[in-house]
Amino acid sequence: MLSSCAATKPKNAFEYYTLPDSPNYALPENWAAWPGKKDLADTTPLGLRDQQQISQADVFFIHPTSFLNKRGHDQWNAEINNSKVNQITDEGAIQYQATIFNEVGRIYAPRYRQAHFEAFFTEDTASARKSLLLAYTDVKAAFDYFLEKENQGRPIILAGHSQGALHMIRLLQDYFDKPDSMRNKLVVAYAVGWPIPKDEFRFLKACEYPEGTGCICSWRSFKMGHKPKHIKNEAEVIITNPLNWKTTEDYISKEFNLGAVLDGFDKSPVIGMSGARIYKGILWVDKPKFKFSFLYPFANFHRGDLNIFYMNVRENVKTRLNSFWR
Repeated sequence: MLSSCAATKPKNAFEYYTLPDSPNYALPENWAAWPGKKDLADTTPLGLRDQQQISQADVFFIHPTSFLNKRGHDQWNAEINNSKVNQITDEGAIQYQATIFNEVGRIYAPRYRQAHFEAFFTEDTASARKSLLLAYTDVKAAFDYFLEKENQGRPIILAGHSQGALHMIRLLQDYFDKPDSMRNKLVVAYAVGWPIPKDEFRFLKACEYPEGTGCICSWRSFKMGHKPKHIKNEAEVIITNPLNWKTTEDYISKEFNLGAVLDGFDKSPVIGMSGARIYKGILWVDKPKFKFSFLYPFANFHRGDLNIFYMNVRENVKTRLNSFWR
């Protein structure tokens, strides 16, 4: 209650605020994850290993929103050096999402002038659009730096969640969805937690089986049986079941869930957490059980989109990279 009373959000139009300084991506401190520096992308749940330094691919990870309705979060875009926002990013998305990929690739996760959480709910759509565009200019600049200075022709895995997935759509269009693009370098794109219309791309397609490469996986997780109102009017979207990596509507039982990571990194992933099935444009998921889960009142499992299927994604990206090399 006290937290909600202290909540802040942008009260004026985008033009009212002075833009935060643009980041210099030659500086490792402007990356939430960077190979060679110690960061939370190097951690693993009990029993797993970080193998970035001997990996054969690169992972470009775009983190979700961590600029929230908290005290002091009262502009449309976050400053790169906001320590509290960066802490939320690092202890949340970097540790619990980006680490999924540290067995197969070096992880590059830029800090960027992310749009405020309110950008997704405000009636001031002009300000929201401008703040999201500013955020994407940073993501694009970081990707350009990564390509020019770091990648050296290695296969690329893209991963992003929520706001990160939204920016990934634009990144895919700009770099991978053209006749003369880098599509042959793309192992897979995991764009999770944001709806992607099936007709969004000219050449890129949804992944339809576990070994596919150069394709897109996407899902949004809701409690089994819940029917969000928005899907009635939503365009047909890319939707993947991460338990079998297909686009069919069969229910896949929790026996195929290789391990969820919800309660911390001091224990092993929990096998058999939840089953799942595709329902129209969303993924229905059996409610996961974790510490105090009985107090979780929501049917939207957005925060757990990747974590409920942590080991399935970790294993699948290895499968797709092996297929890429073949």
